[in-house]
Amino acid sequence: MKAADEPTDEAIAQAIEALLRARTAGASICPSDAARSLRPDGWRPLMPAIRRVAATLARQGRLRITQGEREVSVQEIDAQRLRGPIRLRRPAS
Repeated sequence: MKAADEPTDEAIAQAIEALLRARTAGASICPSDAARSLRPDGWRPLMPAIRRVAATLARQGRLRITQGEREVSVQEIDAQRLRGPIRLRRPAS
């Protein structure tokens, strides 16, 4: 059960997609951008949920996850093998 101030997965997905729509087609966002948009103060605890929802969106083809120039597989995210910063991008056209 989520605490009353915890954003739902749908709210997280909407925040991620709104930030991506606000960027140019080739631009990306940092997952922390989405967390900060939802909770400017105390955003860090949202990061696991942001990554989880991002993986769900990637699985649905609604975004791509990259690390450097490499596209990250959802399996890497799911297995929690991925270390370091990631970026979220619009899906390839």
